[in-house]
Amino acid sequence: MLRLDTHQHFWRYDAAEYDWISDEMSVLKRDFLPADLLPLLQENGFAGSVAVQARQNLIETQWLLDLADEHSFIKGVVGWVDLCSDKVEESLEPFKEHSKFVGVRHVIQAEAAGFMLQERFQKGLAKLRDFDLSYDLLTLHHQLEEACELVAKFPEQRFILDHISKPLIKNGALEPWRSHLKKLAKFPNVSCKLSGMVTEADWQNWQVADFEPYLETVLEAFGVNRLMLGSDWPVCTLAGSYKEVMRLTQDYIAHLSQDEQTAISGENALHWYGLNVL
Repeated sequence: MLRLDTHQHFWRYDAAEYDWISDEMSVLKRDFLPADLLPLLQENGFAGSVAVQARQNLIETQWLLDLADEHSFIKGVVGWVDLCSDKVEESLEPFKEHSKFVGVRHVIQAEAAGFMLQERFQKGLAKLRDFDLSYDLLTLHHQLEEACELVAKFPEQRFILDHISKPLIKNGALEPWRSHLKKLAKFPNVSCKLSGMVTEADWQNWQVADFEPYLETVLEAFGVNRLMLGSDWPVCTLAGSYKEVMRLTQDYIAHLSQDEQTAISGENALHWYGLNVL
């Protein structure tokens, strides 16, 4: 079975560059590089990963692509470009020949309401299809309605929802997240990563049962052909080991057929990100 981790990060820690890492997250205040991730992938039966931006600058995108050139297990890079700029195409041009440049992401969860609906943002987003790039939606649960409005305007663009849009798992709240997620899932050009859930739960005391209502909702909404596995490593280590986090989703899908498990575990990523795993 092909297994791919479709969501992980690398960084050389610098307090100014990663000011979102609070004192409560002190375990993340160090370097996390390919040499740290590769043994975890191997130990858990994953053939490779997709590296996702953690800084919002073009230097980050180039750095991740350089790492991907050096390490064959990095199968794809989701970088950053300023989609609100009037020079989006100029920013994308230097990366277009790189086969591992597969998508773009912006930290929308940190933006004010209305960010996704700005004309300049949407004008930039419209350029991605010309470069055959997906777009990762990093939203909080309360931003799902806005995400639906955005997606409705771009029926030909591939969208990938990160971290199931971060519902309030710690509080056990399902609504209105569930209703809004189901609305978003009705758009066939949207897929979803089973990632980033443990850090939305009680970091020290979560139980597997805490996630079941959310996993059931996502599976029902998106179906087996629009779901992917992701660790959100190293952020996930705030609440669990790499093995614990990946086992959580793998155990949940174990009741599905072998073909369905294969789709979620790796095959779907080949389509949604256009990955070449050879």
